[in-house]
Amino acid sequence: MNVTIFGFLLVAVICFGFISGTNVTIEFSKSSLDIEVKEASKISITLSDKLTLDTELIFTYGDDYEDKYSNIKPLPNISVNAKEARKSWDIRVIGDQPGHVILGLDSPSTEIQDIRSSFVRIDVVHSSALVIVNAVIGWIYFVAWSISFYPQVYINWKRKSVIGLNFDFLCYNITGFLAYGFFNVGMYWVNEVKEEYFSHHQRGINPVQLNDVIFTLHAVFITFITIIQCFLYERGTQRVSYVCIILVTGSWLFAGVSLVVTLVHKISWLTYLYYFSYIKLGVTLIKYVPQAWMNFRRKSTQGWSIGNVLLDFTGGSLSLLQMFLLSYNSNDWGSIFGDPTKFGLGFFSILFDILFIIQHYVLYRNNNPYEEIVNKTVEINSPTEAPPPYSY
Repeated sequence: MNVTIFGFLLVAVICFGFISGTNVTIEFSKSSLDIEVKEASKISITLSDKLTLDTELIFTYGDDYEDKYSNIKPLPNISVNAKEARKSWDIRVIGDQPGHVILGLDSPSTEIQDIRSSFVRIDVVHSSALVIVNAVIGWIYFVAWSISFYPQVYINWKRKSVIGLNFDFLCYNITGFLAYGFFNVGMYWVNEVKEEYFSHHQRGINPVQLNDVIFTLHAVFITFITIIQCFLYERGTQRVSYVCIILVTGSWLFAGVSLVVTLVHKISWLTYLYYFSYIKLGVTLIKYVPQAWMNFRRKSTQGWSIGNVLLDFTGGSLSLLQMFLLSYNSNDWGSIFGDPTKFGLGFFSILFDILFIIQHYVLYRNNNPYEEIVNKTVEINSPTEAPPPYSY
C-alpha cells in the first residue's frame, strides 16, 4: 500500500515538474542594440523558470534577407545544465562589419515556449555619433514639415484672399492626408491590424510610429483650415476642376467598395489599409501639377506661399540626406535602391519644390497678374486770377 502511494506521488511530482516546465519562456535584456565596428557590448538572456532537462541554446543570425553572422562575431552556443538551476547568462556581442542582423535563439528543448519570438535587432555601424546626428536630422525635418502648412494659412488670412492658391491642390492634399491618416491610425492603434502585420512579419517592427500619426492628424487639421478659408475669403472665379472631381471621387469610391469587400471577409483589414497607402502614393505623384500649371498660366506665384515650398524643400532634402547617412552608416544601400518607390517619391516632391522656387524667384519675380487698386488723390490748383468774362 505504502509502495503504491509513494509511486503515485513520484509520478505526480515528475508530471508536475514536466508540465510546469512547458511554460518556460526566454527573453533578451534588450530588443535592439547599436554598436560600432570592433566594439563590444553585453546583453543578457534570461529564462522565466528553471528547466527540468538539460538542453542547448543555439544562436541564430537571421535578418530580413538571409541567415548570416558576418555582421557580428559568431557566438558560442550555451549548454544548459538543469541541475545548476541557472536562469540567466551574459553574452558579449562584438561588431564585425556594418550591417543589420537579428540575433535569435533555437533549442531542441520542448520546455521553452515560443523561442523564436525572442530576438534582438543589432545594427553594426561605422559611427555611433552618426546615429545621433541622424536622430537630430529626423527631428529637424519633422518640425520643418509640420510647420510648412502655416505660411499658406497666414498669407490667406493676411490677404483675405485665396486667389492664386489652386483648389485642385487642396482637394488632392486632403485626400492624400486622410488616406495616409487612416493607414497610420490603423497600423498604430488597431490591435487586429497589428496582430495580422506581425503574423506576416514575425521579427519585423511596426513601420508606423507615434510621430507619423501625430504629423498626419495635424496635417489633416491644418488642410481643413485652409479649405475653410477658401469659403470665407475672396476666391474670384476659381473652382475645383472636373478632372480633380473625377479622380478624387474615384479614389473614395474605390475605398468604399474595398470597405464592403473587407466587411464580407474577402480581404483582410491590413490589405484594406494598404489600399489607402496606394491612394496616398497616387496623390503625391499628381498633387503639385495643378498649382505649377496655374502659376505658369498666370505668370505669377502671387497667392501661393513660397514659405510652404521652402519648408517642404528643407524637410524633403533632410529626409533624403538621412536615408543616405543611414545607408552609409550601416552599409545598407539596398534600403534606398531596393525600395525605389519611397526614394522616388521624396525626390519627386523635391523636384517640384525646385520648380516652384524657380517660378517664384526667377521666372515670375514681382509679377502680379492683378492690377492693384490704389487710392489716388487729384490735386486741383485754384486759379490765382478770375477767368476772363465770356465774350459774345
